[in-house]
Amino acid sequence: MSRVEWVAGQVLVGACCVVLSAGAAVGEVAGHGAGQPPQEWRGVHCFVPSPGGMALLKRAIAEVLVPMGVNAVVLEVNYRFEYQSHPELRQSNPISKALARDLAACCREHKVRLIPQFNCLGHQSWRASTLPLLVKYPELDETPKISKQNRWIYCRSWCPLHPRVNEIILPMIDELIDAFESDAFHVGMDEVWLIASNQCPRCRDKDPADLFAKAVNDYHRHLVGRRRQTMLMWGDRLINGKTMPYGPWESSWNGTAAAIDKIPKDIIICDWHYGLQDDYPSVRYFQQKGFRVWPASWGAVKAALSLLDCGRRDATDRMIGHLCTTWTGADGLSRELLKGPGHPKRGDVTSNAAAALRACMARLRE
Repeated sequence: MSRVEWVAGQVLVGACCVVLSAGAAVGEVAGHGAGQPPQEWRGVHCFVPSPGGMALLKRAIAEVLVPMGVNAVVLEVNYRFEYQSHPELRQSNPISKALARDLAACCREHKVRLIPQFNCLGHQSWRASTLPLLVKYPELDETPKISKQNRWIYCRSWCPLHPRVNEIILPMIDELIDAFESDAFHVGMDEVWLIASNQCPRCRDKDPADLFAKAVNDYHRHLVGRRRQTMLMWGDRLINGKTMPYGPWESSWNGTAAAIDKIPKDIIICDWHYGLQDDYPSVRYFQQKGFRVWPASWGAVKAALSLLDCGRRDATDRMIGHLCTTWTGADGLSRELLKGPGHPKRGDVTSNAAAALRACMARLRE
């Protein structure tokens, strides 16, 4: 079962992850300068709130998240921002630059690094809804012949070789960096199933690993090389599902895994796993390959703690901490957290995510 199937219809159009101090230099951990021991990255992830929910998120940061030990927010914004470079790609109820700046100031005050996220390459549709880029610019679609209702597919992708993609996306990413005053940026890139499609005249017959690596390297060149950001991405497409005990969502079965040897090692890999297992070998694998690793849990408390414990057990100096994803909106998550500890409700994404977050932060304080 996929992560998004579990979420049961939550639209993957934004995310908020509380990360380290926004004032720290690129690559440093909040509150520590050069030569000082690093602090664990203790993060939480949620969708960007509505404009009216931003005050609630700031209150949750100050009153709940920081006291429980969170020192890191990843805000997956995607198209829910008042973009000036491409206003035609704004989704409904977007947040403004002023609200983003206000949240950034709140995070600095509380020594929390705020990391905006924009899902790149994949996740350009959800169920029957296609996200704005491929609606407004269908020529950028990797699979243009698939029905407009997105039948028989998981999520659409944009073409990594189309020359217009980066011309559109990179200015939007720049707007998020400037608005959130960030020093780190998450490019998503999880669950990319549609790549090297025969429907695409540019990608047809190409190696999926080369195409995936090309996209990663494009974003790295811009984010790290030009904008001096620390780059983060999900790790599932870099895991070979034929050699590791994960399914097709948590690992790659379509040939992208070899890209791991074609991309820079200074990227932070968010290694997400949501099912209960005794061991998660990818946590060791990414470290052995030279990447910093941020294991990412979600949902059931036992599974979240199992992944956290694996990360601690197999930690090298490349293990940076733990990330609790929530796959729910910041509005609802903030309300749930501000209510205080409670019992998770069966099938309720928000209450279960809040319970797992509390359990993980408690374990990290031990």
